[in-house]
Amino acid sequence: MQGYQVTFFTQQDRMHGSRTLAEWLMKQAHDLGIRGATMTASTSGFGHDGKQHSSQFFDLSDQPVEITMALSDDETERLFGALEAEKVKVFFVKSRIEFGMLGDA
Repeated sequence: MQGYQVTFFTQQDRMHGSRTLAEWLMKQAHDLGIRGATMTASTSGFGHDGKQHSSQFFDLSDQPVEITMALSDDETERLFGALEAEKVKVFFVKSRIEFGMLGDA
C-alpha cells in the first residue's frame, strides 16, 4: 500500500479538552477507524523554542511524547480534517511511504 507515515510530537502535559493531547490523538485515530497507532514516551528532547523537555523521576509532565501512524491517503485526509475541525495545534512530520504486512496472519 502507498500512504503516509505521520508522527506527532507533543508533551505529556499538553491537553485537548479533558484529555492529554497524546491520549486525544490516539482516541481520535481509533474513532476514525485508523488501523493502528503507536505512542512512545521519550526521555528528553527540545522543541522549536530551544527549551529542553524531559521526564523527571517524580514529574513526567514535561516528558516528550510521539504518536506514529502508517496511513492510507484517505485515512490521512480524514485525520487531518478532524484535527483542523478541532483546531488542534501540534507539530507533525508527514512522509510518503509504502507499507504492508509480511508473513501469514
